[in-house]
Amino acid sequence: MKGPLRMRFLLSAKTIEQLAPTKTEVAVVGRSNVGKSLLINALGGSGKLALVSKTPGRTRLLNQFALGESATVVDMPGYGYAAASGSERASWQRMAERYLLERDELTRIMVLVDGEIGPTKLDVQMLDWLRSYDRPYAIVATKHDKVKSSQRDKRKRELAAGCGVDPGAVVWVSAAKGTGLDRLRGLVLQWLDRSAG
Repeated sequence: MKGPLRMRFLLSAKTIEQLAPTKTEVAVVGRSNVGKSLLINALGGSGKLALVSKTPGRTRLLNQFALGESATVVDMPGYGYAAASGSERASWQRMAERYLLERDELTRIMVLVDGEIGPTKLDVQMLDWLRSYDRPYAIVATKHDKVKSSQRDKRKRELAAGCGVDPGAVVWVSAAKGTGLDRLRGLVLQWLDRSAG
């Protein structure tokens, strides 16, 4: 048992220039209702770290969390659904692309995929985009508890195939039930390459 990561909210930024300096950073990306904020709260063992909204698409900034003394985690705006104008969505996309390509301290991008429904067209586009720029990513399948136990092996194979990876390369978690959280916490610390937790 690793226990919760020692995370605390730092700031919300519109640009990478506004982010706090850090030695190493992990980012969390995914569709608007995939459960990014829930997972961040679960990793940190607190329901109050990241704002969880019933309305998808509420994360509109780069939300930065400190992890220990010299590492950070960034929750990015969700892609897909958001009640916003086309120009607003385009500006978020530019911000996200710039962050993912230009943030030198970024060591891993966690791409969250809904384990209940599998990868969407937008998830596949995101993975293809990250691969085209040779960015370091990991696939985290959320909502493990929503998949019937009799269907899990099949779903794990299908989800991995849809993402173009080996089933063993996907980290399955449930923020609600705690499934896989210890493993993911260990991986986050490994990606940050320091015992920040």
